[in-house]
Amino acid sequence: DQILVTFGLGIVFVEAVRFFFGSLSKSVPPPPGLVGITNLGFMVYPTYRLALFGIVAVALLVLYLVLYRTKLGMIVRAGIEDPVMVGSLGINVYRVFMLVFGIGAAAAGFAGIVNAPVVSLAPDVGEPILVQTFVVVVIGGVGSFPGAVLGGLIAGEIISITSMFNPGYAYVMLFVAMTLVLVLRPYGLLGSASRE
Repeated sequence: DQILVTFGLGIVFVEAVRFFFGSLSKSVPPPPGLVGITNLGFMVYPTYRLALFGIVAVALLVLYLVLYRTKLGMIVRAGIEDPVMVGSLGINVYRVFMLVFGIGAAAAGFAGIVNAPVVSLAPDVGEPILVQTFVVVVIGGVGSFPGAVLGGLIAGEIISITSMFNPGYAYVMLFVAMTLVLVLRPYGLLGSASRE
């Protein structure tokens, strides 16, 4: 039910943006200090995309520290495993989950901001990312933070390598990989078999 509501709200927001701002895509330039290319010796690479590596690394580190080194992270992980038990300890699990949803929405907004100079902005720019996110979670394992990172790296490599030969087959190969993982390891590469 929650997934259907989320998709429904997503459609409403996309159509609202399209109604108020139009359907034309808009390009966003990188920040002034990150324009151009950087010579790495063996190759040249866009400076802003190099900066993205650092931004993503810091974001992953912060997320890891919050999930595994704070009281909030401990409550969140316990609430996912057994919300009734956590609630019996006097913790309002639904309030915690609302906070986590807010943090997730803020993280998605931040990802959109840093990704804006890489892709042209349009009302439906997030739709392909939803498909990729679904595949990443299935490959890595539901509820596994390291699995999400590994799944993201695998999905990115599959899309990049396949796009060099035939971009039309990028998503086909992505779903082939997901199917193989589901057949060989139904709970994901780093997921736990005990998760429900």
